[in-house]
Amino acid sequence: MENTLWKELKSVLEQEGAALAGCGDLAGIMSRQEHTPPYPVGVAVAVPVPEKIVRQIQDGPTLEYYETYHSLNRKLNEIVLAGEDFLKNRGFRAYAQTTDRVSQDENWITPLPHKTVATRAGLGWIGKSCILVTEAFGSAIRLSSLLTDAPLPCGQPVTSSRCGACRACVDNCPAHALKGTLWSAGMDREALFDKDTCYKKQVELMRQRTGIEADLCGKCFVVCPYTRRYLAREDAEAGR
Repeated sequence: MENTLWKELKSVLEQEGAALAGCGDLAGIMSRQEHTPPYPVGVAVAVPVPEKIVRQIQDGPTLEYYETYHSLNRKLNEIVLAGEDFLKNRGFRAYAQTTDRVSQDENWITPLPHKTVATRAGLGWIGKSCILVTEAFGSAIRLSSLLTDAPLPCGQPVTSSRCGACRACVDNCPAHALKGTLWSAGMDREALFDKDTCYKKQVELMRQRTGIEADLCGKCFVVCPYTRRYLAREDAEAGR
């Protein structure tokens, strides 16, 4: 049964704009945190990339996608900070993993990635694209997370890929950086894709299409069958 604290926290997160939210047990991976003592629970939140933007970037990144990407990140910061405030006001430790607090190293890795928290919370799995795939929105999402010691009910972790034989993202990658490997929890990221090849192509595409020096693409998540279901659902709801 959903406990009262989680029901209230989830309501706060959703009021701020979260489309997906879940709690994950971080036991076994707490050593990856930089906090002392480490937090035992992670709360993952996601917001969808608007379907208009998803359709727009089928041929490559656009200026509007670049602006939306950063706008969604700012929205996620607001969502997890609201969750942090809620939990702290009830006497619990909490730490929102916002973009200004958590930074990637030279290998694009943070101490405790949002994707890891999301899989522990049962929100989805890591696709052959090396990004999270959700039932509701495919990979057309942005993620954030917050850490806490609050006694929240944790979801069932997803520990293996549900991509099966699908190769849509692999075959659509303009950099040919995806290896087609089925993910399982604990797998090294390098087994899924070539980071440097991916990065170089993203920068090249952004420069060519927008004139901006940034690493964004999106072509892998656009073709994900679960993303296509999200678009089809939006079409149906709009009567298109």
